[in-house]
Amino acid sequence: MGLRINDTVPNFTAETDQGTITFHDWIGNSWAILFSHPKDFTPVCTTEFGAVAQLAKEWEKRGTKVIGLSVDGAEEHVKWKSDISGYAGAEAGFPIIADTSLEVSKAFDMLPADAYLPDGRTAADSASVRSVFIIAPNKKVQLIMTYPMSVGRNFAEVLRALDALQTTYETPIATGANWVKGQDVIVALTLSDEDAKQKFGNVDFKLPYLRTIADPS
Repeated sequence: MGLRINDTVPNFTAETDQGTITFHDWIGNSWAILFSHPKDFTPVCTTEFGAVAQLAKEWEKRGTKVIGLSVDGAEEHVKWKSDISGYAGAEAGFPIIADTSLEVSKAFDMLPADAYLPDGRTAADSASVRSVFIIAPNKKVQLIMTYPMSVGRNFAEVLRALDALQTTYETPIATGANWVKGQDVIVALTLSDEDAKQKFGNVDFKLPYLRTIADPS
């Protein structure tokens, strides 16, 4: 069985362009986002790393650490970051895991156990290493997104999803379609009408099973 929502993320020790990390220790008490890439110096991935760099203040505002992963080595990551920062006009200050052994990619169920990197490999040999994992401070996976090689990730959506996860974390509420921070949220069906009123005060009954309240965050 692969990694699923609410599973504890694998702990591992790995080299990054900023030194050695142990993943759970690196997360600490923060939210964390791990976003993975099949190879350095590839066009779509360069735009994505640049987008993450441009959002540095937004991640910080949300108490969230971001870390990249690519199946190339730490020295290549250092060189690649020069391209990323130049393209994006923003410093790529986050670490990038050097997953040359594919240990982390396999532990996170991005590649099968028998995957290997052939000589003269291309990004297609590790194509499924294009995922986003949002992780709560309890080290459990809250969201997984996996993209094909041809589609660049929308980091505005990652940010929106992070806002929704932080708003609903350990609280009996949910967010509706296209929700953005500040909009009303949905009361979970685990609460009775009476319990909902007692916990949240004013409850708007759109339907007997669709009850909303003001964004508590």
